[in-house]
Amino acid sequence: MAPDRWLVLTVHAPADEAGGAIAEGLIALGGTAIVEEADGWSTYLPPPDDPETFIDEAREMLRAHAPGAELRLSWRWEPNEDWTVAWRRGLRPRRVGERLIVAPTWTEPAAGPEDIVLWIDPQMAFGTGEHASTRGVLRLLEASIRPGDRVLDVGTGSGILAIAAVLLGASHVLAVESDPVAIPTARENLERNGVAEAVTLENALVDHAYLDALGPGSVDLIVANVLSGVLIPLLPAFRRVLAPAGRAILGGILTTEADRVVAAAEAVGFDVAREDVEDEWWSVLLTAR
Repeated sequence: MAPDRWLVLTVHAPADEAGGAIAEGLIALGGTAIVEEADGWSTYLPPPDDPETFIDEAREMLRAHAPGAELRLSWRWEPNEDWTVAWRRGLRPRRVGERLIVAPTWTEPAAGPEDIVLWIDPQMAFGTGEHASTRGVLRLLEASIRPGDRVLDVGTGSGILAIAAVLLGASHVLAVESDPVAIPTARENLERNGVAEAVTLENALVDHAYLDALGPGSVDLIVANVLSGVLIPLLPAFRRVLAPAGRAILGGILTTEADRVVAAAEAVGFDVAREDVEDEWWSVLLTAR
């Protein structure tokens, strides 16, 4: 259940080029959506026990993500209902790739007979099609999924990637999310799109132990739209859990981090098959060597 109020954290910075790093830092703090404003970037966070201490810690983390940038932080409280109204007002149907359209339920998308509409009401869960990293992963998913694929969705958020995978032909998706706040929204979205029976939704942390418990060759395709700092340590376990000729689609990666991710992936037996770049965000399709 969502809290009755949110802490709205805004990072003010003069240089646009720091935007990607600031967005990554806000997501690392627990932000579930990033709003770009005239003089900075804002996110909504569950209320911490000690806001002042949290802001001090957030300042240090953000400085580590954007070294050298002149950052100023401000924060305020906002009731949940105010956020919901603003969020709904800003979302609209968006075409992603050739056939996918991401649409909130209160809109009427212009969809053709070959299009696939993903009905997503995000609430506070990250993953709406409004973020470039989500769109990049969706485009790679559309281009690479095979009928009958067994898919692991790491950090499912709103459930958008799991829904897309099933509607594109996957036989089953294991959708895992560590944030319990996101689970009810993901479940509602799965049911709304008629894919709940093909998706197993779990509230868990995907780490080496979790992946090893799945067993070698148990997954044909992994989708993971999370931070590179999470992805890189998991790459060896991703490789072990994939079936022969398995694939992994990774997102949430800044273009400045791409070389580091490629090197780590190639070191454990992956090859780069396809890349997608939008703004400062880089997504990649890897194939198991």
